[in-house]
Amino acid sequence: MTDVLAAEWLKLRTVRSTFVVLAVVGIAMAGTCALAAYGAHTWDGLTASDREHFSLSPLESLFLVVAEMSMAVLGALTIGSEYAGGMIRDTLVAEPRRGRVLFAKAAVVGAVALAVGPACVFATSYLSRAIVGDRPIRAFTDASTHTTGLLLAQSLAVVVAALVGYGLGAALRSTTGAIVSLAGLLHVVPMVVQSLPAPWDRRVNSFTLDSLPGQLAGTGNAYSIYGSALPPAAAAGVMCAYVAAPLALATLRIHRRDA
Repeated sequence: MTDVLAAEWLKLRTVRSTFVVLAVVGIAMAGTCALAAYGAHTWDGLTASDREHFSLSPLESLFLVVAEMSMAVLGALTIGSEYAGGMIRDTLVAEPRRGRVLFAKAAVVGAVALAVGPACVFATSYLSRAIVGDRPIRAFTDASTHTTGLLLAQSLAVVVAALVGYGLGAALRSTTGAIVSLAGLLHVVPMVVQSLPAPWDRRVNSFTLDSLPGQLAGTGNAYSIYGSALPPAAAAGVMCAYVAAPLALATLRIHRRDA
């Protein structure tokens, strides 16, 4: 198993797409800090009455959207590109135990996301708040939007997104199909659900991927369309289900169909 993990790690760190995805995450961090600087500059130029109506969303939540999608794309590319180029056949000849290949790739993707997610989420949060300083900007400085528990939950969401992307890429055997499915899952479904009558809009949205970090941390999802009907334990279970479902389908397909 160690040899399989080493081989998959070598593949991931020697392809250009990995560095492109990480560059996008870095650009998103810089953009988030720029938004914080813009918000601070705008606040300084407002009158006292205008400041009462000025708000700035917690920027780590905005960054999280980009980080999740980027790492999910990386996960999809990890296996989708091998199916597209036919390299998966060589991989399975070198290691005929298909389950090992599937889960070695998942372990490598998860490890990269685990390294990138917490580092970027915490850095984005602390940098943006250092830029804003002690300005009491509404929403941005709410206590519930900046807790260690929430930042850890958001970091975990990045790992989950990466594994969901990988699982969809393995199950669909297509990078394009996985990315389209991810876009629908992360962005289209919540907007469609929002049109449901109350209280079903919030209840159903509580199960969407982006709603889970706030519920896992117990802080809720203020200033967003996402619901907060799940207790932390249930939110953790839903996160596990998001990872397990596509991986289970991928396992079934890789054993029952030729590469």
